[in-house]
Amino acid sequence: MRLTSILAVIAAAAILTAVSCIRGGAAGNAGKTAPGIIETTGLATGPDSTSAAGSDSAAVTGTSTVTDSGSTTLAGTDPDSHPAAVRTIDSAGNTTGDNTLFGIPLDSYNIVTGKVKRNQFISSILSAQGVEWNDIEKLLRDNRETFDPRRVRTGSSYSVLITKDTLSKADYFIYHHDPRVAYVFSLKDTLAIYRHDAEIKRMLRYSSGTITLSLWETAMENNLNPNLSAELSEIYAWTIDFFGLQKGDRFKVIYEEEFIGEESVGITRIHAAQFEHAGSTIFAIPFIQDSTMSFFDTTGASLRKAFLKAPLRYSRISSRFSGGRMHPILKIVRPHHGIDYAAPIGTPVLAIGDGRVTSTAYEGGAGRMVRITHNSVYSTAYLHLSRYGPGIAPGVYVKQGQVIGYVGSSGLSTGPHLDFRFYRNGSAIDPLRVEAPPVNPVAPEAMEQFNKVAEGYINLLATIKY
Repeated sequence: MRLTSILAVIAAAAILTAVSCIRGGAAGNAGKTAPGIIETTGLATGPDSTSAAGSDSAAVTGTSTVTDSGSTTLAGTDPDSHPAAVRTIDSAGNTTGDNTLFGIPLDSYNIVTGKVKRNQFISSILSAQGVEWNDIEKLLRDNRETFDPRRVRTGSSYSVLITKDTLSKADYFIYHHDPRVAYVFSLKDTLAIYRHDAEIKRMLRYSSGTITLSLWETAMENNLNPNLSAELSEIYAWTIDFFGLQKGDRFKVIYEEEFIGEESVGITRIHAAQFEHAGSTIFAIPFIQDSTMSFFDTTGASLRKAFLKAPLRYSRISSRFSGGRMHPILKIVRPHHGIDYAAPIGTPVLAIGDGRVTSTAYEGGAGRMVRITHNSVYSTAYLHLSRYGPGIAPGVYVKQGQVIGYVGSSGLSTGPHLDFRFYRNGSAIDPLRVEAPPVNPVAPEAMEQFNKVAEGYINLLATIKY
């Protein structure tokens, strides 16, 4: 697909200040979500907005195909002379491309790689490589403003550059804190630590797809960053029940993604989206109001509702609300006034709305349970927990999305799950049938500007094919 001259000049606050083309391929088959790239000079979302892409990320180059090689790509400067350098070291310690890393000539060294083990310290790793304790102490002490050894992450990788001569001495130690940041330890005459930030490329991209099983599986099948499905789930959490997606539901999304080389390292922002679910099309239009960016539908109603659609992510419904169900343990028919979400033990359970914790107690067959009162009408309960969330106790005020406990199997339970109860005026109701009102709609005085923003995004989304 190639679309030229997509220019939407929308008053003083255009949502697209320049879109020169969209290229790449949207999926031709159901369930396929091949990503494309949008070339742009910036985005804006409202009267108070600033460029979303910025001049440093405006020019989009390369192809729409992103591959994950399993390598760690580093970019930075030489600790001594500061020439630019880019280098890739794979999991086996092999190197490719320019034969330098941060300006260090790799031909002179043997490379040993490893991962930080649980309860392992940088000092012990350096000591095992023959570095004297006095040098380690001085190195860490003199460079504590650059590197904090207490922030070392278990599982992070490291590389040791060892001389090829008869001394086999470690000259450099490189700690890969994450794909974005590396620390180079100079172990030669000058003991020093240098931080190196990888060169990050931001791309404004689009994707579309048709659901076959789930949003997450659709994204994974097509090598999309898994955070994309998570971000979409967050935006639509109040309007779409992602446990009830139907085959044939479909979506379009414009988003900003960060890359180091060809490796995706994160989704920085969703710019706009549309989701077709159960016969309805729900647009997510970004708009800045009161200095806060939120998503709204085409009428200006907030996509954020008073309650989340579900109290946990990426699970499945194992039992629904019922007036009469055979109890799996007691073997008698009795009402089941909740929704059972099957999930592994330890899965975080979220408060579906703001409110005050009224009780945390072990209540017989319900097991370990948290009750929350949200307002004068609504309250919720979370049963069979393994443990409570940090600081959760009676009287504590919690925010929507806050972790209030973790999935368990306490009480009368055949396996790990969350039994979620929803009450209106003290009476149990089906959580899946709750229609919560939106909050913070677009102010009347801002509707003219919002309509211009919405029109631009809707027109742009219309150019993206499924």
